[in-house]
Amino acid sequence: MTHQPDELFSAVDSLLAAVDGGTVLPSPTERVRLREAAGLTQAAVAQALGVRVPSITAWEAGRAEPKGERLEAYRRLLDGLAHRYPQPALPPDSNPGFPPSPPAPPAPPAPSRPGLAGTGPQSVPVAAKSGVLQRSGHAARPARTGTPLSRRPTGKAAGPVSVEADDDLRFENGPLAVIDVDTDGQVLAYCVGGLVLDVPAKSIPALVDWTLKEASLGQPKLSGPGKDADPLLVLTEAALERYGLPAALTEDERLAGRIPEGHKVIKQLSRAEWKLTKRGFGPWARIYRAAQGSERMCVQLCIPSWNALDTRHWGHAAQLAPAELARLLGVYASRVMTPRGSTAVTGLELMTAFHPPTRASEPGADGKRHSEHNPGSLGKDPVDCAPCEAPDGHPLLAGLPRFHVRGPAEKLFEEAYDWARPMTDAECTLRHLVGIDVNMAFAAGANGLVVGLGEPTQVKQPVFDSKLPGSWLVDLSHVDLSRVKVGKDKWADLDASLLPSPFTPKGERPEGPAWYATPTVAYAQEIGYDVRPVEAWVRYDNGRYLDGWYNRLRDAYLATMADLGVGADLSPADFLTAMDGYRQRDLQLALVVSAVKATVKGGLGKLRERPRGEGWKPGQPWRALSRPTWRPDIRAAVISRTRINLHRKLVKHAAFTGQYPVAILSDCVVYAADGESPLDFLPYRDGKPLPGGFKLGVNPGLVKWEGTQSVLWGEGVREQFDAPELNLARYIKDGTVTDADNGE
Repeated sequence: MTHQPDELFSAVDSLLAAVDGGTVLPSPTERVRLREAAGLTQAAVAQALGVRVPSITAWEAGRAEPKGERLEAYRRLLDGLAHRYPQPALPPDSNPGFPPSPPAPPAPPAPSRPGLAGTGPQSVPVAAKSGVLQRSGHAARPARTGTPLSRRPTGKAAGPVSVEADDDLRFENGPLAVIDVDTDGQVLAYCVGGLVLDVPAKSIPALVDWTLKEASLGQPKLSGPGKDADPLLVLTEAALERYGLPAALTEDERLAGRIPEGHKVIKQLSRAEWKLTKRGFGPWARIYRAAQGSERMCVQLCIPSWNALDTRHWGHAAQLAPAELARLLGVYASRVMTPRGSTAVTGLELMTAFHPPTRASEPGADGKRHSEHNPGSLGKDPVDCAPCEAPDGHPLLAGLPRFHVRGPAEKLFEEAYDWARPMTDAECTLRHLVGIDVNMAFAAGANGLVVGLGEPTQVKQPVFDSKLPGSWLVDLSHVDLSRVKVGKDKWADLDASLLPSPFTPKGERPEGPAWYATPTVAYAQEIGYDVRPVEAWVRYDNGRYLDGWYNRLRDAYLATMADLGVGADLSPADFLTAMDGYRQRDLQLALVVSAVKATVKGGLGKLRERPRGEGWKPGQPWRALSRPTWRPDIRAAVISRTRINLHRKLVKHAAFTGQYPVAILSDCVVYAADGESPLDFLPYRDGKPLPGGFKLGVNPGLVKWEGTQSVLWGEGVREQFDAPELNLARYIKDGTVTDADNGE
């Protein structure tokens, strides 16, 4: 084939323009070299560019190439790295990806981070600390060709943060948007990464249409059989006014959890053939139509001024500027999931996201697939709990006398510790009471736990099996904590009067047969005592249902703490220094940490949700019982294991140091000590903790400093309220005690 000179020159000009325009990348081998020379992981580059790790892998293998704005950004990154890490001298026949470039001058040292002064670790910027490149907090990405949306910068940076993005073009603008109205009356959608979209919608139905058809919002599913997350719109007060909704709910509406069915906005939705779920148009409204094929037609609204964001968990989030709120919720969504309601609701939904009840079957003889049970899930139909697992008022107990109070032999009662004791004379001579708190204690209790998936089976005179989840009626009153097994063929002599029993939340020694979850009974065996159950309700269909849930929440917690300057690899002293004032380094990320913790506790609490405001009477079913995720046995197993994990550490610590706790509240433990720091009583040797004991660190299951008060303070508080066993762990953080919370 021959070309005319004009065609040849034009082709060369086009090629040069492509090079000048940054659309030609270095070879795949050079891409890998540059990234590794800079010490960057594929995950770091993926997060910086807003794609998934498999995309980076494909680009570096030459199987795929980035397009559009990501091509420009990737070229910019590689060009910058090439200047910093030029190719070494190569033989004439080699093929470098970039021509040699002079090295750039060394980067200036990172500025010190406030709050990490003293003997703490070397302070570095958040991005470097977490090993993640950051996208701009305010720069808007250019519009895609053909899209009618206008994009603009926020005008104010929301601050750096590592947000896991996805390269699924359906959701290229992130999982959510905060809808607001500017001073010119233009409706704006503030998305993650600082992106702002012009919103043309004039009504709520039009806003829903725009979201589904044009906004490119949503989040990919977390597991194979799962569903993509619906886009979330957060409406500010200005947006509520623009779309004809009240800025706040009346008292009656707040109690009902929704605006009236006759509200004009609900009528607009109805005329447009949009539907609302049974909870109506409230703080977390879900607007939908029937799915079209495999595509869901659903948008969720979050309305902060209607108390959608509980201040106990989200702090002042409702008062944040739109861009800041988008950043906060975007980090939570990328690391946990798009919020589906309260943190408790989201925690429960996260479990289901990893184990959807059904999946598509393999093609049958006719070549078609159908829906079938997803192994490892709780299924799509609820199962009855065992009678001993049923809370008071459950329909299974309808035959009991009206004022009958069930005792330990009738009712499973696995709860967290609320225990305290008087201080000994020796402890009163010490100067301080030091509180330590177990990080993400209930999440750690769920890690690797085998729980029941199906219905319970009653067994009489069973042989105890520590691998079989269930509830066991057994007498553990013979277990003597004055002598316990602490290892293979190793026993410890302890002062049992100074330790709580591991078998009851109040720390009292059991007096006869009682119902316990499997981890509690297994611990009695572990410390050297025989167990002989007389009855059990066990679940032969079982599995590690909570593992994916735990891993997701653990990673979210650790990533956010790392962004706040608290890494997982710090020495004990450096960890304590890094924790000092960590919340003040980034108030929004501190709220993410709070929300992640609430997601853990709230999600587990939802497993045994009680009736609320439903006109309910004892013996009648309530709404939560219709969910397959209403599983009090799973909640009991997690709490049992969490309490046992803590008691095991108490025993190890006492056996090694002779020190005993003064008070315990859930995951907080108070010890008397001569110094003010946990390092003044935790037995570290050469920086290494006691095996099996308490260890300082950020990981779930490790401990942090909770607070320190004087022994005189503790004795004074107990004398003031004439309560020698007042639980001081409840007040150790700041020392504030009032009549209202005296022991309650």
